[in-house]
Amino acid sequence: QVQLQESGPGLVKPSQTLSLTCTVSGGSITTNYYYWTWFRQAPGKERQRVAGIEGNGGETMYGDAVRGRVAISRDDAKRTVTLEMTDLKPEDTGTYFCNLDRSYWGQGTQVTVSA
Repeated sequence: QVQLQESGPGLVKPSQTLSLTCTVSGGSITTNYYYWTWFRQAPGKERQRVAGIEGNGGETMYGDAVRGRVAISRDDAKRTVTLEMTDLKPEDTGTYFCNLDRSYWGQGTQVTVSA
């Protein structure tokens, strides 16, 4: 059974850089051809797409709220996707989720941006 697990620091200070990783475990799925997406959801708000990356060529997209501060990358040999976000702001606080192929979801990892 395919499972996704996000990992990250949890608490970061404003202006710092955040790095989140999502790892696939279980199953025999090969991620090379699949689309990865990072979403986030702040308390009381709708889930928001942060970044996405295509398979085989890896064309990327970024949400308007984070464009210029974020980068998504993938390592299909390790079946992972990474999100890096610079110059963090309090409004970046929320639960971050990874999604594979619009089918598989991680449980989410909480990110709090606070001094």
